[in-house]
Amino acid sequence: MLQIIYLIAFTILAFLAIGNLIRSLIGFSRDAAPSRSMNDGSSRGYTYRVGAVPHPELLDDLGNVTTEPLLIMKSISIEDARARLDALYHTDRPHPAEGENL
Repeated sequence: MLQIIYLIAFTILAFLAIGNLIRSLIGFSRDAAPSRSMNDGSSRGYTYRVGAVPHPELLDDLGNVTTEPLLIMKSISIEDARARLDALYHTDRPHPAEGENL
C-alpha cells in the first residue's frame, strides 16, 4: 500500500515538473521575441522588448537610456586595501580622554 502512495506522489511531482518546464520554455520563447533598441539606434547600449519599460536607474536626468557603463571597478591589491581600511579605522576612531574607558 505504501508503494502505491509513493508511486502516486512521485507521478504528481513528475507532472508538476514537466508543467513547470513547459511554462519556462514558453517564457523563454517570449523573451526571444524581436527586441528594439531604446537609444539612438546604434548597436551599443541596452535593448528591450517592444513595449517594455526600462528600469529607472538606466535613465539619465532627461529620461533617455544611458549607454555608458554604470559601474567601474578598479582592482587593487590586498595590501593596499588593508592599508586603506586601517587608515580609515584609525582616523575616524574617536580618541578617549585620559582616564576614560571605551
